[in-house]
Amino acid sequence: MSIKEAQTAVDEWIKTYGVRYFSELTNMVLLTEEVGELARIIARTYGDQSFKESDKNRNMADEMADILLLVSAKTIGR
Repeated sequence: MSIKEAQTAVDEWIKTYGVRYFSELTNMVLLTEEVGELARIIARTYGDQSFKESDKNRNMADEMADILLLVSAKTIGR
């Protein structure tokens, strides 16, 4: 899937299931949160920190998909 195809798919999803596009500020905060969640998994998987009980069900691929979704949604539809 190309980036353009991903953007189109996200746009269709937002128009079908989402409420609306969020503001730039909201998207930046959400993106920062998702990058932090990915960083937490990386720190616990490859770094010196150990997993907390609340982190054990999180998965790197899911967090990366959340980031891709937010980046794709931000670039179109406004």
